[in-house]
Amino acid sequence: MNAIVINVGNSNIRFGLFNDDNCDLSWVINTKPYRTADELYVQMLMLYQTYKIEPKEIKKIIIGSVVPQLTKVMSAAIKKIHGIVPVIVDRNTPSGVQAKSKQMGTDIYANLVAAHHLYPGKKKIILDFGTALTASCVAEDGETLGVIIAPGIVTSLNSLISQTAQLPEIELKKPKSVLGLDTVTCMQSGMVYGFLGMVEGFIDRINEEVNSDCFVIATGGVSHVYKPLTDKIHIADRLHTLKGLYFLGKDLK
Repeated sequence: MNAIVINVGNSNIRFGLFNDDNCDLSWVINTKPYRTADELYVQMLMLYQTYKIEPKEIKKIIIGSVVPQLTKVMSAAIKKIHGIVPVIVDRNTPSGVQAKSKQMGTDIYANLVAAHHLYPGKKKIILDFGTALTASCVAEDGETLGVIIAPGIVTSLNSLISQTAQLPEIELKKPKSVLGLDTVTCMQSGMVYGFLGMVEGFIDRINEEVNSDCFVIATGGVSHVYKPLTDKIHIADRLHTLKGLYFLGKDLK
């Protein structure tokens, strides 16, 4: 079965083309909350042409969203392109994971579901480096053990730049040294090693609280920056959330 899975986030909308359980192709566009169905329709058709996707070959569309005003707009664009009604999944969609909270975001729930499916037999921590930085933990039997939400790394960087007169925009990457002598290196060190310390602290404290050595998955926009800098993160998977949405929606009609 060919399916397209769409993760509507606060900063980006990520699309994934799934052939059965494998994601063969993925692409990202920026989230604009006041985008119209016609705008999405045109942009999606252009991307389909770029990646040589035939709309008639797609049998299912699965949408998970944390931006309610875009969910209906995206659904309308999908109906116009494919002539099918998309499957909308959220924290109320049944799975092997117990959400345990009516406030849980669809993205966090999908992260837990993907971890439960892909890495059975152990407790898991999922670090999502998105607009917010989240750390969620799921037990071997699918019980949600809890979640941490902190300011996102790019969100914090943008706030720092916008609130200061002399700090420039920088590329978020490992600095030349921990102690910088130029503004860019100083800022890179603060953003990279500061948040790395936070992430490692989250992992240590969660492991202590759940009395386990959890398997740690990193996903989200800047996870690739942090994975090489610590052995506490076991795997980085930028498609992890999409996979969770796929598992939630693949058997729904």
